[in-house]
Amino acid sequence: MDLTSSQREILNTLVNGYETTESPMPATEIADVCDRHVGTIRNLMQMMKSLGLVEGVPGSEGGYVPTEAAFSALGRDPAANGDGETIGLAHGYDRVDVAVESIDFTNVHHPEKCRATVTFRESVTRFSVGDPVIVGPTPNSGLVITGQVEATDEGHNVLHLDVARMEAPLER
Repeated sequence: MDLTSSQREILNTLVNGYETTESPMPATEIADVCDRHVGTIRNLMQMMKSLGLVEGVPGSEGGYVPTEAAFSALGRDPAANGDGETIGLAHGYDRVDVAVESIDFTNVHHPEKCRATVTFRESVTRFSVGDPVIVGPTPNSGLVITGQVEATDEGHNVLHLDVARMEAPLER
């Protein structure tokens, strides 16, 4: 299913919120996270309901819940229920723990051309091209990646990094 980057961002926000709380997410919360007007969110949710991606839950504790089709449209496994590995991320002077879906490398044999694609379970809208970042240490290998954001794909929650340095402990 082809979704626009805005639709993907909103659907990712809903799925992430639902995985965290296992309860319906109100349009106002989605609007706050996505920095959109609540009316825009409600309109997009109606369209996503017609596509079978979300269900509305009425009442004071209501909101929206993702369907299995939503997980499928995002390429996520609903059974994983937020099981992306949580690793540290330093952006600017802030260090936060984030759920990372995957880290893929290109050209690791040529340090000056090494690139990494980091896919997150949450929005990457706070990142801009040129931002320095540190990702890691990863849970299994203790790998730490230092680099600079070359590009962002907000619809897929991906950062493309120009890797300046990679370090891992000799023994783990």
